[in-house]
Amino acid sequence: MANQNVPQATAERLPLYYRTLQRLVTIGKTRISSSEFGDLLQIDSTTIRKDFSYFGALGRKGYGYDTQYLMDFLRKTLYQDELSKVVLIGVGHLGTALLNHNFQKNNNTKIVKAYDVDPKKIGTEVSGTKIYAMNELATDDNSDITAAILTVPVAHAQEAAEMALASGIHGFLNFSPTVLSLPSHAYVRHVDMTVELQALIYFLNHSMEERNSD
Repeated sequence: MANQNVPQATAERLPLYYRTLQRLVTIGKTRISSSEFGDLLQIDSTTIRKDFSYFGALGRKGYGYDTQYLMDFLRKTLYQDELSKVVLIGVGHLGTALLNHNFQKNNNTKIVKAYDVDPKKIGTEVSGTKIYAMNELATDDNSDITAAILTVPVAHAQEAAEMALASGIHGFLNFSPTVLSLPSHAYVRHVDMTVELQALIYFLNHSMEERNSD
């Protein structure tokens, strides 16, 4: 690997590249150019070439990229040969939907247990995943857990994250619309659907206004 200092934007695109390469390999496409890749993903080909350049010479000029080789490289880069165990905190409507889905199309990620405060849910299972009491979270040994998915109300998100951190979890996918304050060794990804929808509406309306002004 040529450069370990990969920009965050590049790292965020790697799973998309990997998923697309999986489809290409499945249909028997053996090589692809950066321009073809860009057309498929609606990403500028220059961006794709720059992203891959952080990892060394992954392609050849005049040939493009070997899809099988590139897929294998990204699989290792994204640690897809290892099982990533995940816990879910908050078994409401969204949490239940995530448990029912449980990364069925990804054999390398699995929600292994869930936590909730509702006595009626504690001890039950959703799609084979057992639900534990929230007060057990901080005292459980979760050092083998890769990340926690937070789907709790805003008022409880910070406390839930701190309890998970105390149990040995350092990665968080936060669906609660609030910013978490955690130590620097914890890594948090925020998924705020309201913000994403507001941004989408803005871009749609802005695009419409531009077309109407032409």
